[in-house]
Amino acid sequence: MNIKKIFILLLLLNLNYVYAQSVEPDVFVQSTVNRASEVLAKNISKEDKINKLKLIAKDTVDIRGIGFYTLGSFRKNLSENQKNEYLDLFEDYFLKSFSSRLSEYTNPKIEVQNKKVLSKNYTIVNSLLVGTSERPEVKIDWRIYTKNPDNPLIRDLIIEGLSLVRTQKEEFASILNSNDGEINSLFKVLKEFIIK
Repeated sequence: MNIKKIFILLLLLNLNYVYAQSVEPDVFVQSTVNRASEVLAKNISKEDKINKLKLIAKDTVDIRGIGFYTLGSFRKNLSENQKNEYLDLFEDYFLKSFSSRLSEYTNPKIEVQNKKVLSKNYTIVNSLLVGTSERPEVKIDWRIYTKNPDNPLIRDLIIEGLSLVRTQKEEFASILNSNDGEINSLFKVLKEFIIK
């Protein structure tokens, strides 16, 4: 075996070793934050930033899990077709909402401080959005889903004690309750947000 083949073999073994290691939730959060900060610091159009942020969200957020959670008990009454339509709409809604809000920041500095393992499936990672002359410091806790330790995913952001996912669930429940649980009423609201 020549030197080049040995080098390639060692490189592949090393890559497999790296990917076989589980990702610690706090390292995952800091890495995700760093990726988003790099995009926001780039001198590119807002549309390009939004598109890049959407890709990061698809990699790091459990959009499907959040979607079903925010639907709550209404999920039980849906057909498979309605569930699939809801998940498609929710993903578009979530990605637009998330990326358009985040793209307003020029270079947010978030410092990961510590983590608390709640169970084998969940870890809370505590962080701080560093204050500037234009904005105050903000405490952000990340609820990380760790059922697959090789692929942790964000399940919620708790900003100054307020869960964004729980708030979204309450908003959807309000829409559905005021329309006799008719799922098309929620679909209409999601579609209107997506196209505006």
